[in-house]
Amino acid sequence: MKNESGCGQKSGSDSCSSRAPLWAKLTATFFGIGLMRPGPGSWGSAATVLLWWLLSLFVNAGWQPYVAAGLAAVAVIVGIPAATAVARAARLKDPQFVVIDEVAGQLIALVAVPVSWKSMLLGFILFRGFDIVKPPPVRQLEHLPEGFGIVIDDVAAGLYALALVQVALHFGVLPR
Repeated sequence: MKNESGCGQKSGSDSCSSRAPLWAKLTATFFGIGLMRPGPGSWGSAATVLLWWLLSLFVNAGWQPYVAAGLAAVAVIVGIPAATAVARAARLKDPQFVVIDEVAGQLIALVAVPVSWKSMLLGFILFRGFDIVKPPPVRQLEHLPEGFGIVIDDVAAGLYALALVQVALHFGVLPR
């Protein structure tokens, strides 16, 4: 579970804002969205859904799964070192204000999902649910070291959400 401290608040003798590199703070907090209250993880996921919807307006439907997967991969690849740097600077294992993991997981939950309000809402709800409840092995993955553990558990939660959205699509619960 994430620590309640905010990035600008003191944690030990230093705050993460004074110790982490700017690129890491901007990435880890998803350009400050992680500083929003309450529930920064939900804000990060909601912003991701909204930004993906806006971006999808400019991406051919046939390319959308590849773009979503590519963006998720970028969020993971850049997010792990950013989360590591910010968590170290804040001296917290998994700071609540680090939301790049939610960005990655939420994007994964929306890969190969039609861009409609119903499917995106279901993807959001399922991802947040799996991210909060952390069914096995999600809970165990958060015990991995530093930024890897911060990000990879959300990747797993995103995969669970994606699987259930695909089941809903397959059985006609959601329109294709």
